[in-house]
Amino acid sequence: MFNKKSKATVTFREVLQKGDWSEKASFLIMGCANLAHKQWLKGIIFLAAQIGFLAWFIRNGFHALLMLQTLGTQKQGLVYNEELGIDILQKGDNSMLLLLFGIASFLVCVLLIVLYVLNLKSARNLYMLKQSGQPIPSTMDDLRSLVNERFHATLMTIPLIGVLFFTILPLLYMISIAFTNYDHKNLPPKNLFTWVGLKNFTNVISGDMASTFFPVLAWTLIWAVLATITCFFFGVILALLINAKGIRYKKVWRTIFVLTMAVPQFVSLLIMRNLLNGSGPINSILLSLGWIDSAIPFLTDPLFAKVSIIFVNMWIGIPATMLVTTGILQNLDQEQIEAAEIDGANRLQIFRSITFPQILFVMMPALIQQFIGNINNFNVIFLLTGGGPSNSNYYGAGSTDLLVTWLYNLTVNTMDYNLASVIGILIFILSAVFSLFAYTRTNSYKEG
Repeated sequence: MFNKKSKATVTFREVLQKGDWSEKASFLIMGCANLAHKQWLKGIIFLAAQIGFLAWFIRNGFHALLMLQTLGTQKQGLVYNEELGIDILQKGDNSMLLLLFGIASFLVCVLLIVLYVLNLKSARNLYMLKQSGQPIPSTMDDLRSLVNERFHATLMTIPLIGVLFFTILPLLYMISIAFTNYDHKNLPPKNLFTWVGLKNFTNVISGDMASTFFPVLAWTLIWAVLATITCFFFGVILALLINAKGIRYKKVWRTIFVLTMAVPQFVSLLIMRNLLNGSGPINSILLSLGWIDSAIPFLTDPLFAKVSIIFVNMWIGIPATMLVTTGILQNLDQEQIEAAEIDGANRLQIFRSITFPQILFVMMPALIQQFIGNINNFNVIFLLTGGGPSNSNYYGAGSTDLLVTWLYNLTVNTMDYNLASVIGILIFILSAVFSLFAYTRTNSYKEG
């Protein structure tokens, strides 16, 4: 909508001091300069945006921003009606909606500020064109630019507005809940919730929730490390074995292992859950063979459940690593390997000095991504153990729950939305910090 201009050499102050009446008026009434110079499209859009904003702000916006401070003052409840002689339900404020509308109003104000700055830039550009004696673009010139040199801006306008209200708005709403007391005791519309500052973070890190948070965090990190390392290590070994010289029917072996990827993950997990059940096929076979006296608690004992999760994840994740490693092995520089063999290097030395470093170089960014993915791996835990077995020492979490599944329980089961929001923020901080720290130290990043 706005033509790309050369680098500005004129400040807004100069425009305000030396510009004509329309350019000065643009600081108060948006679009004045454009309308005065017959740029009807820009002028009408700017002016309509300001008028619409003022009408909305007076009618709804100011009240929404005002209520954002308190999140409601009138509580829903029964009030005695003297005329009817009975108690009637008095509707109260809905803190959830007030928070949502308040944040939306704030974003609308931000959007208006952006348009106001664009209005000032347009007025400054008109001032610069007049000073340099250049012709002022007409409305038709602006329309042509929208489908030519500024066509990317035309295409991006609606998606950006969509991102603002359908991505940023929900994200800010979820983050804001972490600073309220929105839990099972303060559920709207019956009850109100309000701002509590950093109280929830303190509660999770050093308060009553710390006895649950830190054990769950520890298991989350242990799980992420083991799940990533085991899938990578055994995937590489499997790829080396299949691609080794002398191994026949390589394609057949690859196909057999890749079949596990053809089955949807949730199906594999549910099948494994039935197989590992106390009365499932595995325990039944072992009991009938007399190898065990009682059923092995694969999913009901905390330690056994965690070990079972690791092994099931290996079954799901190893084939993917095997495929990637196979692609790397097939593209290795064979001349370098042959030169090492001529120099007397054995297979272990070649793997340690040539093969493995190149595999690691290519796969390190993917390993970091896989590690973060395992921190947030909801499916494996939820579908295999459901977070169980239960642990009476934890609040809303089981012995195998990760932070992400605990967040789910806090949201769906206990309805402690404030704590769930805190956990979500902490997961993001953990993932972001580790990703940036690890990735910037990889050879893949350093060598471009």
